[in-house]
Amino acid sequence: MKIMIRTAKAHWEGNLKQGKGTLSSQSGILKNTNYSYKTRFEEGKKGTNPEELLATAHAGCFTMAVASMLSTQGYVPNKLDTEAIVTIEGLNIIGIHLIISGAVSDITAEEFSTITKEAEQNCVISKALKIPITSEVHFEF
Repeated sequence: MKIMIRTAKAHWEGNLKQGKGTLSSQSGILKNTNYSYKTRFEEGKKGTNPEELLATAHAGCFTMAVASMLSTQGYVPNKLDTEAIVTIEGLNIIGIHLIISGAVSDITAEEFSTITKEAEQNCVISKALKIPITSEVHFEF
């Protein structure tokens, strides 16, 4: 089995509430992207935060897992769109809810739902997390 390594870097200056930092990813898609206490805990501030990045990673991973499972069974998705909602209580992430909408030719809504439920539990990010993960399916004809 091939081993892959992915990296990201965080830089921070100052104390927690007044300080600020940047995040960069190996691919360069994130390059000195702003993050701070305000972007993490206050609404409407420009910049990212770890929970948003977790939601982004989970949405992408889950959607790719659904596409893979569909392909394995001979289906070709016309489109798949996923929203990941991270729920935080205090300083604890207590769950992630995935909402997927998809249009796939020659598949029933029930088959699509079964595949997405398997992906919900078995995508790489889902397996790495120790929190409840749920999903809902919107099948488009």
